[in-house]
Amino acid sequence: MPKPLGRGDRSIPQELSGACGDLGTFIPHAIGAITVAGLAPAGVLFGFGVFLVSTGLFYGLPLPVQPMKAVSAVILTDGLKPGQVAAAGMMLGVVLLSLGLTGWIGKLARAIPQSVSAGLQLGLGLLMGVLGVKLILTMPWIGFGSLLALVALTRVPRCPAAPIVLIAAALAGWATNNAVMPGPASFAPSLPQMTIPSLDDVWRSFEIAVVPQLSLTLTNAVFVTASLSRELFQEDGLIASERNLALSSGLANVLLCPFGAMPMCHGAGGLQAQYRFGGRTGLTPIIFGVAVLVLAVGFGDRAATLFAIIPIGAVGALLILAGTDLAISRRLFDGKPSCWWVIGVTALVTLTVNPALGLILGWVTELIRAAIVRRLIPERPKP
Repeated sequence: MPKPLGRGDRSIPQELSGACGDLGTFIPHAIGAITVAGLAPAGVLFGFGVFLVSTGLFYGLPLPVQPMKAVSAVILTDGLKPGQVAAAGMMLGVVLLSLGLTGWIGKLARAIPQSVSAGLQLGLGLLMGVLGVKLILTMPWIGFGSLLALVALTRVPRCPAAPIVLIAAALAGWATNNAVMPGPASFAPSLPQMTIPSLDDVWRSFEIAVVPQLSLTLTNAVFVTASLSRELFQEDGLIASERNLALSSGLANVLLCPFGAMPMCHGAGGLQAQYRFGGRTGLTPIIFGVAVLVLAVGFGDRAATLFAIIPIGAVGALLILAGTDLAISRRLFDGKPSCWWVIGVTALVTLTVNPALGLILGWVTELIRAAIVRRLIPERPKP
């Protein structure tokens, strides 16, 4: 198992930079659930902090912890109550634990063709890029300035590009009244409160949150994340297997969602983002997790306001660079010419609809491609 607190010549500034890489997912979803939907900050942030630190210690890799996006969308648009959020997370956790413990998750992963996996990765990377552009356009000069600065600084060896750019963007936003500058932060200890879902909470969350989320979690948070981990870290990345990712996500949701945490998972985009900005070890999620835990326990209701210091345009710049890296993978260019249209169909559907339908249609397209190839290139007779 890789060592979480150091590998080779990695440095703390680079791991700190990597820890900032996935803010593009964390801020819109997690902070939005607190400020818009009214979820308790202590529970949401405590859940992320515990899962992040545990992830860094177990995997020893810059694996992210992200909000489950379909559930997050329902929280923000349909106003799920705390009991319904807890029910959704616990049900999703039980399903993931079951798939991991029975070994079915590995069988599903082995059945996915490489062309479909490459298409999913391309589509998810493009989704990150599109979201990044939307965020940049909300405050263009800070957004595009942050993007140019990130491109330049990431070419400088050992430079912690992400925190430097985010701090500069926050100062620029404050100087131009484009960012929130909170007043003096006061220490206000708080602990998460336990929520017990009712039967009505279970049924409502199952219908509008669990079913849409499950397929997204299996594709992005398990299958593509495991594949990307092996691609980035070779042998060290084997620990982030489909089975382990399902088990860690399932266990975290079953244990933490009753205490106010949002449903959480790992994610390929977050892994690429943290790797892109310098994360190479488990210290990356540990740094982020400790910071979130301090905010959760020490600052309570003020925690969400502190994250608002970072201009959303700078967050969009992080997403664009990470999305580009995720989309342009080695497997994209290793594929045979006959596989390109399978990759294209999978990526297009992932981008325009969702990864679950992209997986299904990509699978069907691959079966058609394989049948055509067998028909055009008959099998050679054995000597």
